[in-house]
Amino acid sequence: MAESQEASVAGDPAAGKPGPAAAGKPESAARTGLGQGPGRLLVMVYGVFTVAAASRSIYQLIAQYQEAPLAYILSAVSAAVYAFITVSLVRGGEGARKAAFVCCAAELVGVLTVGSWTLADPSAFPDQTVWSDYGMGYLFIPIFLPVTGLMWLRKARRG
Repeated sequence: MAESQEASVAGDPAAGKPGPAAAGKPESAARTGLGQGPGRLLVMVYGVFTVAAASRSIYQLIAQYQEAPLAYILSAVSAAVYAFITVSLVRGGEGARKAAFVCCAAELVGVLTVGSWTLADPSAFPDQTVWSDYGMGYLFIPIFLPVTGLMWLRKARRG
């Protein structure tokens, strides 16, 4: 008897009975799938950039820190930003969307700042960061990625 009561409270998808989360709203409204549809491509690209930036910066921080500490720390920061955005897109929901939106905006500011700084004072960066020269070493994807992310997250708010 207790099992049947628990099933009715939690819902039984096999029996076609919705749980309390789906009672008033469709499942997609309960948690927006930010990583669904075109968002999957964003998740994939942010995931690849997370791994690339993290592995590069970890190696450089351990093996070459004295050569260009600012560049390597900025690469580690970019890896953390990419990881946070990736997790937010996968997690979904309005809170995650807002957090990812703020992080994409900060990422864009970072790319523009570091990109401009590396062009204005190249001696400050003896080695490249992910965001150097607006992401030229990464086919300029770092400058387009936050813009694309912001557009997707803005659209997801309306959708």
